[in-house]
Amino acid sequence: MPLFVNKENNTKAGFILEKPLNFVLVKPTGPDCNLACEYCFYLEKAKLFRHKKHRMSDKILKEMTRKTVSINPGDINFGWQGGEPTLMGLDFFKQAVSYQKEFAKPEQNVGNSIQTNGICIDEEWVEFLKEKFFLVGLSIDGPESIHDTYRKTGNGMGTFHKVEKTALMLLENNVPVNSLTVLNNYSANYPEKIYTYLTSLGFKFLQFIPIVETDIRNKRAASFSATGEQYGEFLCRIFDLWRKDFQQGRPTVSVRFFDSVFHRYVNMEAPDCLLQEECGSYIVIEHNGDVYSCDFFVEPEWKLGNIMKDDPFLMLNSDKQTQFGLMKKNVPVKCQECPWLQYCRGGCTKDRIRDPQDGHVNHFCAGYTMFFEYADSFLKQLADEFLKSQHIQNRPATTIKQSDQKNSGRKIGRNDPCPCGSGKKYKYCCGRN
Repeated sequence: MPLFVNKENNTKAGFILEKPLNFVLVKPTGPDCNLACEYCFYLEKAKLFRHKKHRMSDKILKEMTRKTVSINPGDINFGWQGGEPTLMGLDFFKQAVSYQKEFAKPEQNVGNSIQTNGICIDEEWVEFLKEKFFLVGLSIDGPESIHDTYRKTGNGMGTFHKVEKTALMLLENNVPVNSLTVLNNYSANYPEKIYTYLTSLGFKFLQFIPIVETDIRNKRAASFSATGEQYGEFLCRIFDLWRKDFQQGRPTVSVRFFDSVFHRYVNMEAPDCLLQEECGSYIVIEHNGDVYSCDFFVEPEWKLGNIMKDDPFLMLNSDKQTQFGLMKKNVPVKCQECPWLQYCRGGCTKDRIRDPQDGHVNHFCAGYTMFFEYADSFLKQLADEFLKSQHIQNRPATTIKQSDQKNSGRKIGRNDPCPCGSGKKYKYCCGRN
């Protein structure tokens, strides 16, 4: 695949830089799940498909792997998500890895991550995930009283004890695992309880995901949504706990949002699309092969094609996907005048449209402002220390011109020191997410 692609439908002749396809998000069970979490945004996607049960066929799995791996000049990572992807069964994922090996070139690295609620995970799953180097994102909202508020089965039973058991199995067997914690109207009130619980279990990589969805009937945020103020308070308290756990000036716990923000403080492009100027850097492949712009926008307007008949590289670099990515860059005037825009980049596009009362300003804007006002001086101090250490080690300068700060930052290499300050290589720290 060439580095440049000729866009025949472009009004101006010439070539433009092509986005590499290095990550694919796959939903092999579509919206199907063995839980009924009240805040889940994806269950309603079942209305997009004709059948009640949604499973990716072996034919689609093989063709998807062939197209995304064999004609890809570089490394590629698959993220398996749902719904609940483990409903496919372990044999499906064994076959997926087998196809990856079949189509990969000798020098090509193919990675896998999986997001799961942990209900189906047993000893056999743990052995497979460890052997095949899967990175696991485990959905766990905190201790029992917090987790079971919304994460329940279809008959209303809590899931905490099973999920905690899964967490301990993964951690005790040294499976790389991140905690994925949804911040809702209830859980966002308990930062200390959640952080202390997760770290006491042994989690070293934490991801906190604030949620806002739409109450269509009342044309406002759904009742389970966190507010911007709640999110800001939560981040500030977590920031204190994170700093308290530093040893010899370095973090011992990775909080994904802090790690990603720190990239911006050292003028590097954040690894999280949330904090990038534009999005649309990956594609989503549904169980039936349909391809979409983003998992938060699996809807007809943002359908790019189907993997069985269309080229994934061309879909990623299509006019529609480019248009999708540019929506993030188009921020309100309020944001353009904000001193924190260079760090938050307007947040996730979907968080600007879920609550009609937000007026297209990010629902969590107040939270971002609160956090940056609270943490800015310390993050700048960490950034100065990092940049000085880079200079001492005679590494290439990491600063960029002030006039370029609103453009994409310097890309960090997989073997470079992670800018979060952990002392690890990027690929073993923030890059592993």
